[in-house]
Amino acid sequence: MLTSFMVKLPVMFDSTHPLRVLVVGAGPSGFYTAEALLKDLQDVSVDLLDRLPTPYGLVRYGVAPDHQKIKSVTKMYEKTSQDPRLRFLGNVNFGSDLTHAEAKKHYHAVVYTVGASADRNLGIPGENLMGSMSATEFVAWYNGHPDYCDRIQNLNARHVAVVGVGNVAVDVTRILAKSIDELRTTDIADHALDVLKDSKVTDIYMLGRRGPAQAKFTTKELRELGELGNADIIVNPSEVEVDAKSLESIANDPGMKKNVEILQEFSRKPLTGKPRRVHLRFLVSPVELIGESSVAQMRLEKNRLDENLNAVGTGEFETLPTEMVLRSVGYRGIALPDVPFDSKRGVIPNEAGRVLDAPGGMPVLGEYVAGWIKRGPSGVVGTNKADAHDTVKMLVADMANLNTISADDSRPEAINKLLDDKNISYVSFKHWQALDAHELQLGVAQGRPRVKITSIAQMLELSK
Repeated sequence: MLTSFMVKLPVMFDSTHPLRVLVVGAGPSGFYTAEALLKDLQDVSVDLLDRLPTPYGLVRYGVAPDHQKIKSVTKMYEKTSQDPRLRFLGNVNFGSDLTHAEAKKHYHAVVYTVGASADRNLGIPGENLMGSMSATEFVAWYNGHPDYCDRIQNLNARHVAVVGVGNVAVDVTRILAKSIDELRTTDIADHALDVLKDSKVTDIYMLGRRGPAQAKFTTKELRELGELGNADIIVNPSEVEVDAKSLESIANDPGMKKNVEILQEFSRKPLTGKPRRVHLRFLVSPVELIGESSVAQMRLEKNRLDENLNAVGTGEFETLPTEMVLRSVGYRGIALPDVPFDSKRGVIPNEAGRVLDAPGGMPVLGEYVAGWIKRGPSGVVGTNKADAHDTVKMLVADMANLNTISADDSRPEAINKLLDDKNISYVSFKHWQALDAHELQLGVAQGRPRVKITSIAQMLELSK
């Protein structure tokens, strides 16, 4: 259980000259970092920066539109935002609108909480064919991320392969399988609704390279696939048989054991003639995407598990009809300008949240990291809370040695002037609330949670 502790600041910080902290990234990790700073320190002033005009990051643009309960966590973030010691600065891009050097000049400390927004590739022939993309892009498209609104123009594919067996793979499978009437009651982006209503998809294949005991989805997400009103679920009984070593590996994991039970139940479920079919496949790996300019087929190799439960190809192949491929095989962070980066792991190198100048190197004074860009893509939204608090403890321990900045440069107004001089239209939390109210009002009119605005220009106009 997390406990709050109020730390006395060194004499150089007081209510007139508070500790100034910049948090880069206004997703869950950013808000949890801000929350920890505000709880643990009295004389502190925090700026929460995001390149988009909207806060909440992954909760707004990553959580599935039919999972509204998960999005209710934003109520806690709203509470944090009411603290007068915290400011939201949206539509400000770190590295250009506010450079690394400018951040060091105006803040005693910087915490990077930018997540892991890039995806990992399959590394197979044909991966760059039209119709092949990351699940990350697909999720951002249907959730109304401004960068991805034009990513998909139609869904003429009848057969879609989703490579991966984690919760993101389950999410995209579920969205593809649902009827348009089911999706109309969510906050899915309007442009996605327009495309999905004309979807030609009949079969969705979710592919795992290892067995059912190694799948990464949660039991709740798995159950939802079996409850789809618009799609039958198909599981090959031979692919959900579990070997003795796998059974041993999950002996003390009730969730994984339940997953195996549910999958075996699915394998006995009769077809009912629903318009779509979801095929859950295990022990198969894509080895090639086939087509001239766009994907038409996928070549799969059947696998077995070795003594370490790793997937090993058997040399036996099959071909699936596949006009669209969504890969969901892992995520990685993207380097920030002038900030150290571990390109091998896809994270900012750090030790317990303190940024290092290189992997295994020395700490960088006054720079910290939290969330996926700190530890890699693991855990759920709530996992980031303890992670952020751990990082803040490191920052607090270092306070006596943080960057020295002038009284004039430490004023919040100095950042306003800097952005004004660059003609940056930055968005405050009050401005965001105006946009939020507009989206909610549009939603009420349509019987939906909200109708998202997806144009940055329109966001800025409505948030004035």
